[in-house]
Amino acid sequence: MDKKSPATRAPLPFAGWQSLTPTEAAREVHARVLALPEPLRRAALAYLRPEKEIAAASPDAGAPLRGVPFLVKDLFDVAGLPTNAGSAFLAHVRPTPAQSSSLVRRLGELGAVFAGKTHLVEFAAGLTGENRTYGDCPHPRFSDRLAGGSSSGSAALVAASVVPFALGTDTGGSVRVPAAFCGVYGFRMAPGQKWIRDAFPLSPSCDTAGWFTASPDDMRTALDALLGPRVATSAPRGCFLTVTDLGSEAEPEFARAGAKMAARFAQPADGATKSALLAAWTDAIDTYATVVMNEAHAIHRDWLAPYRENYDPVIWQRISVGGRFPAEQLANAQENLCIIGDSWWQFFKTQDFLVMPCAPFPALRKADCTPEARRAILRMTAPASLGGLPALTIPVPLASGLTGGLQIIAREATSPVFDWVLRQLP
Repeated sequence: MDKKSPATRAPLPFAGWQSLTPTEAAREVHARVLALPEPLRRAALAYLRPEKEIAAASPDAGAPLRGVPFLVKDLFDVAGLPTNAGSAFLAHVRPTPAQSSSLVRRLGELGAVFAGKTHLVEFAAGLTGENRTYGDCPHPRFSDRLAGGSSSGSAALVAASVVPFALGTDTGGSVRVPAAFCGVYGFRMAPGQKWIRDAFPLSPSCDTAGWFTASPDDMRTALDALLGPRVATSAPRGCFLTVTDLGSEAEPEFARAGAKMAARFAQPADGATKSALLAAWTDAIDTYATVVMNEAHAIHRDWLAPYRENYDPVIWQRISVGGRFPAEQLANAQENLCIIGDSWWQFFKTQDFLVMPCAPFPALRKADCTPEARRAILRMTAPASLGGLPALTIPVPLASGLTGGLQIIAREATSPVFDWVLRQLP
């Protein structure tokens, strides 16, 4: 039986926070943090900005995100604060940044108020929310399960109603999976975009910036503010793949709930479309592991030996292997990247979006966070990652109170598909 956590505070949407004075908002953020169960607070929150500093922020009254408090995944720099990336040593080998990352600065320009930083899976190299140094991040409502990762703290604290908005990153599902597990909305951008280039990297080819909100309306507001309004003039054309289509087993209730939610937006993929995509994605998991871990090794090469004892052994092994791939494996991965990219190019000739599950199960218990579970998640998430595509995650409620999640994948972050989907939701 799941261990239900104490009820979190009632969510306060963007407009609710904007109705508070800066002093009231600062006090409310701190009160909500204080109300968290201690294991969640310790594992999710890396830094809480002093109440007086939050209250001192005075954004322009006309700014679209005026007064909205936000948290920052600790891969993005904040001036004057160390960036630890979920690790025990990065701040010792990398100087404290003098300037905040571009996305953090942009949010400030839009009137949002920086409130703190969040923990993550060490160096963003995991999907389930585990962290040896700061503690495994528990699900905010089911304390015997994990929040998902790598953006575990950001998703968990939005789900716990501490703040209405938090930054994450997504390389292989690090926004999509915790959004699905925690029952919040998530958005991932595309690789190479300016808001990810100055965050601490895992794999520059696949890293993307992203964020979480607790409601579809707040996600629409965030998208409009950050990317500009994009409204569909007609219903876009899309289709969906189910957990079963993607070759995974799932509990019947989970599979039914996901398919029912997907059918609100699209029709099932026809046989030819499904066959073409699945054939192109046959080696997506291994291709992802090869590309991402090879690039991660290049970033960590000089630290792996001298700081071995400071790494989580699982993360150390995962990154170290990335430096031992034979040339043939690397060449095959690049060839598969082209095949996967072409499959998406062909798909978008006739479709505007694809709906897929984010994972074949809801939030996991620690004992279930196995290499097999990781591969099962990557079967769902790697195709969009390797295609370099943006995705919106929407939660799928289950009778148990847990949640699944669907990713809506479109050609570009400014696609009107995302606004159209969010408008269909309550």
